[in-house]
Amino acid sequence: MSKKLVAFFSASGSTRKLANTLAQVVGADVYEIKPATPYTGKDLNWNDSQSRSSVEMADKNSRPALNDTDAKISEYDTIFVGFPIWWYVAPHIVNSFLESYDFAGKTIVLFATSGGSGFGETLAQLKPSCAASVKWIQGKVFRGRADKNILSDWIKTLPLD
Repeated sequence: MSKKLVAFFSASGSTRKLANTLAQVVGADVYEIKPATPYTGKDLNWNDSQSRSSVEMADKNSRPALNDTDAKISEYDTIFVGFPIWWYVAPHIVNSFLESYDFAGKTIVLFATSGGSGFGETLAQLKPSCAASVKWIQGKVFRGRADKNILSDWIKTLPLD
């Protein structure tokens, strides 16, 4: 049995709730990906092309600074990485996280929250942030609440271990 970690970025709390429930379902440790400077409501205003999140997402090379790099990635075999979908992809802080650690030989399972968007080009944009030996599983985008039963059913469909 592999040791699992649920690492997540959550701007509004929705992904945090999902990540914590997922960690309970799979028996995983939890690590929150935090920006060095927390996002405010104004920063997240997607209607404002000058808001922090809009500016970051317009630049594919943007890598927001992390609050810390204390995740003990070497201790885990499978890492679930969760985030909200922003502009049809993962927020660039997820790239910052992936580029801060050695994921060689690990399995990364993506999961996301969104009100209506799918994964879009997320996997293609995240892959270059890790070693070629990473086993990627695109996972699922969750809309609204996902209880333990929904997550348990989803986990059974994944090619883990």
